[in-house]
Amino acid sequence: MKQTYSINLAGMVFNIDDDAYFELKDYLHQIETHFANAEERREIIADIESRIAELFNEMVKGSKQVIDLENVRKIKSILGDPVEIADPEAETSGSPQREKFRSTGYRRIYRDPEHRYLGGVCSGMGAYWQIDPLVFRIIFLIAFFGFGVGLIIYIILWIVIPEAKTAAQKLEMKGEPVNISNIGKTVKEEFNNVRDRMKI
Repeated sequence: MKQTYSINLAGMVFNIDDDAYFELKDYLHQIETHFANAEERREIIADIESRIAELFNEMVKGSKQVIDLENVRKIKSILGDPVEIADPEAETSGSPQREKFRSTGYRRIYRDPEHRYLGGVCSGMGAYWQIDPLVFRIIFLIAFFGFGVGLIIYIILWIVIPEAKTAAQKLEMKGEPVNISNIGKTVKEEFNNVRDRMKI
């Protein structure tokens, strides 16, 4: 018989067995230690916890209600090991595990709030299909002035397509792997962009 704990990650509550709990606690501690000196530490940790919560939520479907050690190890293999990120040789080495994190991630369509003119529909579609957003903007303008339906289609897409709010969602929008390294880079870039805008 195993003891279980209730944990709260990004506002979601999960039941986790004791082996998995201590492994997850150690993993999160390693991540916190890795980003200890980063100015954006809280935001990076929050985004990583949010990503872990999303993955756990997918794992506890149906009759499975408790997170086990196998689930935590799967999370670690998806997000990566903070020790490898801290070691520049591990980052550049051609090990199979590193190659897995370099591969293209899951791609999902979102509205892009950073490069938008209105709702971010065109910039999100551009990021998803890897096409310049200007192409989509021109298509919508032609559809609006030529056929009169461009604005209606744009508004429907604005309502239907979710906005990329977290670092994980922004990475999914670009098709980049959602791992610790990329989440950290994305949050740092956002902080630098905000800082640059405030200087102007």
